[in-house]
Amino acid sequence: MTDVAIIANGGANIASLRFALDRLGASSQLTADVDELRRAPRVILPGVGAAADAMERLHSLGLASAIPTLTQPVLGICLGMQLLFAGSEEGDTACLGIFPARVTRFAERQGFPVPHMGWNQLVPQTGSPLTQGLEDDAYVYFVHSYAVPVGPWTEAVADYGGEFSAIVRHANFHGAQFHPERSSRAGQRILANFLALA
Repeated sequence: MTDVAIIANGGANIASLRFALDRLGASSQLTADVDELRRAPRVILPGVGAAADAMERLHSLGLASAIPTLTQPVLGICLGMQLLFAGSEEGDTACLGIFPARVTRFAERQGFPVPHMGWNQLVPQTGSPLTQGLEDDAYVYFVHSYAVPVGPWTEAVADYGGEFSAIVRHANFHGAQFHPERSSRAGQRILANFLALA
């Protein structure tokens, strides 16, 4: 059986993600088939680009209603994490509604250009299963213009002119605002922790 099903939503970085999983000894399958997603032991929702376009693709594939019903561990990456929330300020987009918050654009601040692009320190807030074994000064790689506010769903933060949610969790749904597949040893540890979830 495949270890991880990756939702085929037209996002970039799929090859990098699959290579990162392969390095960890995990098999992956790229699919938009609802039945295959339901059978998979774990699911990843990747994403790069605009929220409205991504949600339009999920609706056209019949996945927008299916994803919130998944019961196995699910990991949203970058835009994929943002799509797990109720909505996004980007294009005033209604998203999947798993987390009860709205994604907002970074405010324009001197010294903090948008998009936020590059390495930033990850600061765990709770005993998240995704951050187990991480070094205290772990840095991960971000590329995003929109962010999730800190709330009860927040398991780790980063700071870019103010704190925002870097890792989130609600029940079996997890999210990483950064790209673990591009985040060196810290990202590898986070993906390994996700693969350990049952």
